[in-house]
Amino acid sequence: MKNFRILLFIGIVAAFGFALACGGSGTASNTNAAVTTGVKPIADDEIAVIEMENSAAFGKIELELYSNIAPKAVARFKELANEGFYNGTAFHRINEHVIQGGDPNSKDNDPTNDGIGGSSKPDVPAEFSDIPFDTGILGAARSQDVNSANSQFFITLHRVADFDKRYTIFGKVIEGMNNVRTIAGAPKQGERPIESIKIRSITFVKR
Repeated sequence: MKNFRILLFIGIVAAFGFALACGGSGTASNTNAAVTTGVKPIADDEIAVIEMENSAAFGKIELELYSNIAPKAVARFKELANEGFYNGTAFHRINEHVIQGGDPNSKDNDPTNDGIGGSSKPDVPAEFSDIPFDTGILGAARSQDVNSANSQFFITLHRVADFDKRYTIFGKVIEGMNNVRTIAGAPKQGERPIESIKIRSITFVKR
């Protein structure tokens, strides 16, 4: 297993009081990446459907994906989902800004290792764009190295301008934003849900 670390922005992002962790390299090798500008996101012909284990409480979340903006991130998300990688993982981090999941460590009974895991596949390079981080944006979590995204992802609860051009955007919620907010509002200790909020499956359906 690779050595993973938690990303903490010290500057303007620190004002939000949270950090995004991901499956990726622990040592920062790059803090800048090219940004694609002026390209409008085009939704793929498939929608990602996140079904929760406790469907009565948390329902499902539907997302459109943007292969024309972040083809590598979308391909990895689909690859892992189709392999069943996300089945049984939890949204291990919730706060007033994001919900975050996709860590295989969240399947075990040790909550202290949540947020530092990833898949065994190579990290995905940054695919930054000038699309704003508005409500419901699906982003690729990473460590301090911009090219360290792997399996973890997050969904924004509102506009987070400080994320612009700093994280890869590869989709957006089109249905179930109320369920995202319900997940975010679950009882927690710090940013960790007290009761595990697990994903049953992520599947893909035609639009």
